[in-house]
Amino acid sequence: MQVNHSEVNVNMTERLNILVCTFDPASPRITAYDIHEWIYSTLRLPDSEVNMIQIDRIKRQVFIKMTNIEKVQAVINATGGEIDYTYPKEKYRH
Repeated sequence: MQVNHSEVNVNMTERLNILVCTFDPASPRITAYDIHEWIYSTLRLPDSEVNMIQIDRIKRQVFIKMTNIEKVQAVINATGGEIDYTYPKEKYRH
């Protein structure tokens, strides 16, 4: 059974200097490239504030290690802990 979602909700939590983004488990997989683009364009995090990105495809989580806790808290506060991910349109052409 294929599930087509053009947009999913992403919940965010924090751990030390790490922003944890949890995607809907029923959503299609997201490529590493798409995650990098999403971090830059939607979360508006410049490379200078991101130390590392780790993807757990099974749990549908993305761990973003940032330069300091203030940056993590700023993202949580700006988004209210949730943000939508919109899949690139070319992935859902019929």
